[in-house]
Amino acid sequence: MSDPARPASAPRKVFAAILDFFTIFIVGGYIIGKMTGESTDGGFNLEGGPALLLFALIVVYFVVGRKYAGGTFWQRILRAY
Repeated sequence: MSDPARPASAPRKVFAAILDFFTIFIVGGYIIGKMTGESTDGGFNLEGGPALLLFALIVVYFVVGRKYAGGTFWQRILRAY
């Protein structure tokens, strides 16, 4: 007999969300910074349109990840559905 799947704990879900946010912020920010010429020696400095694009990318990442992909990157790794 198989045990029914237990829901993930709240701290695990919060930890996955924090890791997801930092991952998409850093990776997306760096890519957008390179594409728009707003990268610096220490990373990126987005202002105006590129910053709004990064914000939109973060929102799309979470919406698509949760609704259509079965969980975001870190939710899947940490099994925090």
